[in-house]
Amino acid sequence: MSFVTVRDIYQSYDDRPIIERVNVEAEEGAFLSIVGASGCGKSTFLRLLLAQERPTRGEIRIDGADPAREPGLDRGVVFQRYSVFPHMTVRENVVAGESFRSPWGRFFGAERKAALTRADETLARCGLDHVADNYPATLSGGMQQRLAIGQALAAKPRVLLLDEPFGALDPGTRLSMHEFLQDLRAETGMTVFMVTHDLEEAFKLGDRVLVFDKIRWDPQDPTLNGATITYDFDARNGGIPYQSLKEDTHVLRPHG
Repeated sequence: MSFVTVRDIYQSYDDRPIIERVNVEAEEGAFLSIVGASGCGKSTFLRLLLAQERPTRGEIRIDGADPAREPGLDRGVVFQRYSVFPHMTVRENVVAGESFRSPWGRFFGAERKAALTRADETLARCGLDHVADNYPATLSGGMQQRLAIGQALAAKPRVLLLDEPFGALDPGTRLSMHEFLQDLRAETGMTVFMVTHDLEEAFKLGDRVLVFDKIRWDPQDPTLNGATITYDFDARNGGIPYQSLKEDTHVLRPHG
């Protein structure tokens, strides 16, 4: 049974189509990488999955629930730039991630003590327990990004959305972050959608690789049409198509 279901999604801004006829089904625990040229709607698709935006047409359901009207705790997000609170310590950042589940937006007394203990456990898993009392500005880029992922995980999301999370990191740090993410995924069983411009990274980390592109171009008006999923590759089976895309969606198929 599909855990994340995306049905016939369209999104436009000021009557300008960004994505159109996007259909995806993903099982729980799947890792889907998303690639494509700049401006083809990859980040827009993530915002729709997050429910930060609502589609012009179509619907997105998680575990069969009604389409979300706003971001919820079942979805966590990490951006390319380190989305952490600079005025809080590393430990406090992780506690803040979990505190969103509290009715008051923060913890008190015994609840706070328990939250701090859980934060230290998360930091140990992230390899950041030795800098728990530091502020984010004192950390390296890779450490700050691990903190951002740890903060997102503290809220225990069922779906993790990553928008170019490693794009600003040096090659060595990027490789270590790949290992970190793979370990976390194995431990948590979360469903992951990751946007990346790095095709090698997409196939390395993803179970599937979705390619967004425009299949119709108007030379007189390049913004006339939106992008859709043109390829859905099975990254764990030699890169063959994950599923056959129907002709009536006007989606291009790989040849050979």
